[in-house]
Amino acid sequence: MIASNSELASAAGVEVLQQGGNAVDAAVAVGFALAVAHPEAGNLGGGGFMVIRMADGRTAAFDYREVAPLAATRDMYLQPDGSASRESIIGPKASGVPGAVAGLTAASQALGRLPLRSVIAPALRLARDGFVVDSAFARSITGSRARIAPYAGAALFLPDGSPPPIGSRFVQPVLAHTLEQIADHGADAFYRGPIATAIAEEMQRDGGLITSADLARYEAVRRAPLQGSYRGYTVLAMPPASSGGVTVIETLNVLETFDQMPLFGSTGYVHLMGDAFQRAFIDRNGTLGDPSFVVMPIDRLTSKAYAKQVRATIATDRATPTGRLVPQLTEGSQTTHYSVVDADGNAVATTTTLNALYGSGVYVRDAGFFLNDEMDDFATRPGLPNMFGLVEGPQNAIAPGKRMLSSMSPTIVLDPAGKVFLVVGARGGPRIITSTIQVIVNAIDYHMGLMDALAAPRLHDQARPDSLHYDPSGFAGPVLDSLTAMGYPMAAGGAAGTCTAVMRIPLGWAGAVDPRATGGAVGY
Repeated sequence: MIASNSELASAAGVEVLQQGGNAVDAAVAVGFALAVAHPEAGNLGGGGFMVIRMADGRTAAFDYREVAPLAATRDMYLQPDGSASRESIIGPKASGVPGAVAGLTAASQALGRLPLRSVIAPALRLARDGFVVDSAFARSITGSRARIAPYAGAALFLPDGSPPPIGSRFVQPVLAHTLEQIADHGADAFYRGPIATAIAEEMQRDGGLITSADLARYEAVRRAPLQGSYRGYTVLAMPPASSGGVTVIETLNVLETFDQMPLFGSTGYVHLMGDAFQRAFIDRNGTLGDPSFVVMPIDRLTSKAYAKQVRATIATDRATPTGRLVPQLTEGSQTTHYSVVDADGNAVATTTTLNALYGSGVYVRDAGFFLNDEMDDFATRPGLPNMFGLVEGPQNAIAPGKRMLSSMSPTIVLDPAGKVFLVVGARGGPRIITSTIQVIVNAIDYHMGLMDALAAPRLHDQARPDSLHYDPSGFAGPVLDSLTAMGYPMAAGGAAGTCTAVMRIPLGWAGAVDPRATGGAVGY
């Protein structure tokens, strides 16, 4: 079973499974197919994270987050008045060195069964032969017209100034040639061959920072997944440079200090969930970064003992402003996620991103893909919010060769018997973390089926700005009134990322895509 934000990409993964591939082969196939069929977030010009749990108990995590170019400097986006420019969000200086191809090929080589050419074949076919433009694809391009139009991608994505007509066939021959080169020569084609040359030339043409030297030195990193537990279930999650795993595990540990969760949707539920989010994000924003540059108290933050200390700061009857908590606790987008499980029980959770939809807008004309705008995920100036409103500390400041902190949270949950129970992740900037946690809690504490777990109303609190977001139609008026009386600064909307997930059911697997998003689950 595969669930992703593109039914075409999910089908590509199932095709590889049916050819004898395992879940890792399928995940790599989905990753390359998303670069073709879901270019707003699927990518060759971005990066991501992959958490793997093989049926024999082996685990792995692949970190293929982008890195800052060697020419990057700490204050490169600051203007004379001390504010941050938009160059970290749009345009050629917004891009980090892409990691997607390195990560996907590394996972394929380490744990896949099939040759890379077989795994890339469905994506290559989609690019060469095309796919039919639907309303969602056309709407996505229209919504990002201002980002795409100034750069080379406008010729393909905005012919005559408008998206390709609904019902037409969208063909990407340049991207097909790029995929052909990767299929033949692996990651070397991207980082040291003609594709690298095309990226460097595009950067030179537009005034970007990425050079051939930046590409040649890039490496994906294989890490050990973080492991936590929640009410007898095991949680396998991504370590830094993703903040997702630490924050997911810390939040679940705090919730577990309560014998049971309050009634879903009640004042007590919102109070507990929101306060747990707030405190975990304080730690996230103040301590986490690239492990090659920052020493982090990960063991402490993910410990049950620390969760008890955090719980002691949660009042029973009132909100606690973030400003009062920071001295106590600081010691201690747009993206796409897909979930894969194969017939043997191997499982893969993958989240990948360009950051904003269509990334920086810069399109590599001689290679056929958009470049990311991940430089905005650094603290371009510590204390200033990024495009998602996150306010982070100096541990996430820009430095050459550094991975920027991410909210991506690919997660695998095992049941008390040690079998895969849930594979889940999300898109949506910092809402990735809170949405992923809520799906896990919905499934374990509230015994929801997968669609209900995905569709249920959500909350979000990231500590700064100090506000508790909620789905406007999801919570009763008296509950909202009670929360306001408790001192919560309530904010309607902006509460939910969009999740894709696969969950074990009595007869096999259920796969589903968040009803707030597009995509599809495919199984057999």
